[in-house]
Amino acid sequence: MKLSTKGRYGLRALIDLAQHSGEGPVSIMSISERQDISERYLEQLVSLLKKAGLVQSVRGAGGGYRLAKRMEEISVGDVLRALEGSLKPVECAGLEPDGRCAASDSCVTKYVWQRINESIAHTVDEIYLDQLVEESRKMNPEGTNTDQRGCRN
Repeated sequence: MKLSTKGRYGLRALIDLAQHSGEGPVSIMSISERQDISERYLEQLVSLLKKAGLVQSVRGAGGGYRLAKRMEEISVGDVLRALEGSLKPVECAGLEPDGRCAASDSCVTKYVWQRINESIAHTVDEIYLDQLVEESRKMNPEGTNTDQRGCRN
């Protein structure tokens, strides 16, 4: 499975938003500057995150975006599904409830795909935004450089 820039940049942007949310609504421009992601692309990503109920917009002077839920309630899986759609690296009709696969009864590989799909879902669903913010603080205790530009993700 390979995530697109939507998933990678969107997760970075949401971590940045969470890190700076104590300062009030966070602007796209400030995230863009800190993360070196174009404002135009960030607007598209934030729109998807807003549609998924993960962020809210705040209008007016000093407006921007804020988390729609507490950091402890937003998993990496929530973010990636909002931006990427399904995280299943293999779509297997034999695993679907309607069972539209003629070879399903004799196909052993469907169990491999099922385990891979479950493993990915379990991993991304057990990591929460607050944990990532805490990891970021541990990596940078001074809090002076919260960007992730050095990261090739």
